[in-house]
Amino acid sequence: SCDATQLCNCSSMGLDFIPPGLTGKITVLNLAHNRIKHIRSQDLQQAVNLRALLLQFNEISLIDMDSFHSLGKLELLDLSNNSLAHLSPAWFGHLFSLQHLHLQGNSYRDLGKNSPFSSLRNLSSLYLGNPQFSTIRQGNFEGIELLDKLWIDGGNLSQYEPGSLKSIKQINHMIINLRNINVFSAIVRDLLHSVTWLEVREIAFSILAEMQLLRVMSSSFAKKISFKQTLLIDATVPEIVSILEDMPKLVEVELIDCRLLGTGRWAIQIQANQSQTARVLTIEKLSIEKFYLFTDLRAVEGLLSLLTKVTVVNTKVFLVPCRLSQHFLSLQYLDLSANLLGDQSLEHSACPGGWPSLQTLNLSQNSLGDLEMTGKSLSHLRNLILLDISQNNFGEIPDVCEWPKNLKYLNLSSTQIPKLTTCIPLTLEVLDVSANNLREFGLQLPFLRELYLAKNQLKTLPGAAPIPNLVAMSVRRNKLNSFSREEFESFKKMELLDASDNNFICSCEFLSFIQHQAGIAQVLVGWPDKYVCDSPLAVRGAQVAAVHLSLMECHRSLVVSLACALVFVVILVLVAVGYKYHAVWYLRMTWAWLQAKRKPKRAPPKDICYDAFVSYSENDSDWVENIMVRELEQACPPFRLCLHKRDFVPGKWIVDNIIDSIEKSHKTLFVLSEHFVQSEWCKYELDFSHFRLFDENNDAVILVLLEPIQSKAIPKRFCKLRKIMNTKTYLEWPLEEEQQEMFWFNLKIALKS
Repeated sequence: SCDATQLCNCSSMGLDFIPPGLTGKITVLNLAHNRIKHIRSQDLQQAVNLRALLLQFNEISLIDMDSFHSLGKLELLDLSNNSLAHLSPAWFGHLFSLQHLHLQGNSYRDLGKNSPFSSLRNLSSLYLGNPQFSTIRQGNFEGIELLDKLWIDGGNLSQYEPGSLKSIKQINHMIINLRNINVFSAIVRDLLHSVTWLEVREIAFSILAEMQLLRVMSSSFAKKISFKQTLLIDATVPEIVSILEDMPKLVEVELIDCRLLGTGRWAIQIQANQSQTARVLTIEKLSIEKFYLFTDLRAVEGLLSLLTKVTVVNTKVFLVPCRLSQHFLSLQYLDLSANLLGDQSLEHSACPGGWPSLQTLNLSQNSLGDLEMTGKSLSHLRNLILLDISQNNFGEIPDVCEWPKNLKYLNLSSTQIPKLTTCIPLTLEVLDVSANNLREFGLQLPFLRELYLAKNQLKTLPGAAPIPNLVAMSVRRNKLNSFSREEFESFKKMELLDASDNNFICSCEFLSFIQHQAGIAQVLVGWPDKYVCDSPLAVRGAQVAAVHLSLMECHRSLVVSLACALVFVVILVLVAVGYKYHAVWYLRMTWAWLQAKRKPKRAPPKDICYDAFVSYSENDSDWVENIMVRELEQACPPFRLCLHKRDFVPGKWIVDNIIDSIEKSHKTLFVLSEHFVQSEWCKYELDFSHFRLFDENNDAVILVLLEPIQSKAIPKRFCKLRKIMNTKTYLEWPLEEEQQEMFWFNLKIALKS
């Protein structure tokens, strides 16, 4: 189960114990998702170079005191989601290099009377808690002075001794899940000067009387506060805002996946001094059940003037009141994507005087439908540089539009635009019109440097003259089949052209023209499989600049062409006749039969190198190489499989490779599918098996049916294959995940037999 880097993956193997035989070479050991209950003293004794030990999602309830004593180099230990009823300091006493410790999801109720972590001087992240976790005592965190991340899952945490966390001098990111406001207040009091980013989850600020307990937060030096899955009501919002505004170093506030019960008619006007430090506000997926009754938020107008970045995403915003917009005096970045803004509401939201300093505006995934009205509504934003209005539904667009005069970046992708007009502003440096239904591009954009036209219906490249400063262009997934000389002549500054996934017809003349006429540093052209390129160097996905063609390849004389055509026709006729009467097959089988008869029936045991030779179609390689090989070669003990891609001897005739591989394998495993019976090489491997294996009447053949095969799909000359499928049991690959474990069990039994 180990790879070249000594990462050993034994996860999801149904193990009841840590496998024996672990050596000092192992650096990463993944034993997650098994049924291990007990870690014994000797289990990890030899794994002295282990850097990461993953034991999450087992049933561990008992760990011997010295189980981890030899793991002095361990940096990551994950014991989460097990059944540990207590934590012992002896477990961690010798883990001097440990940086990350995960202990969530167990059944311990407290951390003991002393600190289990006193010897972990290099600890960087610590994950604690579970649904039964109820008590934190003084001294539980002694020995820890600096943490990058501390996550306490304390949904039922009810007892917290003041000062318990005070020993930690610095915590960059503190996450705490809890419901008890009193405990939360006590924890915040201990962390006033040590936490940089405080993230609070699953707490309810729904009782006004409890808000006084949160006043301690106003003295916190935290620079970022995040509320996730938090409940707010109209009565408590003013108190929370007032507390946040008083925090002396607060820069960023986040509300993610929270609920607000109310309509913004706050009983108490927000009486707070405007924060002089807060600059960033992020609100994502805020649920307001009666959002359509929400007020105009006049109560917070005085708190907005210093904000520079505001994100309100997926929150059913259908209007930003004009007065509110006018108070965002310093706002430079505004993201209102995935909301309900329409043309009329945007006109009101972006009223004159609103968002005067705005530079970046994201209105993607809204309900905009009139591009002319959208541009006009935003035209007064003199500082606006980047506008994203993608994934709206504009459809037809007019010839004339108003836009902000300094607009440089415009994203109109996925907006159902069938044709571009002069509505597009001339000032643009970057334009994205991907995923529309465009059939042509003829705009004159003198300053444009980047153009994105992917996923359209273009059959020709845009004209180069109207966009003389273009540096990069993407025309992926269109319907281009060639480039003309005229289309390239003016692309003097182009550095990157991505034209992959089109319908190019590969030819030497075409390649030579692109290389010598375009003058482009990098051209990406992915040749579709259905086209054959004349040059062996012009392969799928190759950069055109890397392809070098000889004079002879591109300038054949007419006589040579005719001669080649005649030879081709003759060969084609011979191949057709031979194919019809199976002449080639009979010749190959005769040769294979002669070879087989000259060799012993079975290879000597010392010559057996593999458990099984796998015969499969290239079309089934994804299942074989990524699913079957991983399952069998990472089993305990692992099986050794022979694959033609990996194990055939380079330079050796492929027929000899096939014969030797079958003879040096205990079993031959055929992965049968519709693709298999159509594959020429798979047919040959079956042909040889007729002589070597099926005739011996042994159990050396294992058939795996990857998909149902019609009987008529099997060639008639393989009568013995038809017979063996009718007389012997074969394994069928189940589509249902719950049956796949039994499939693997049966296959391993068959390989061992």
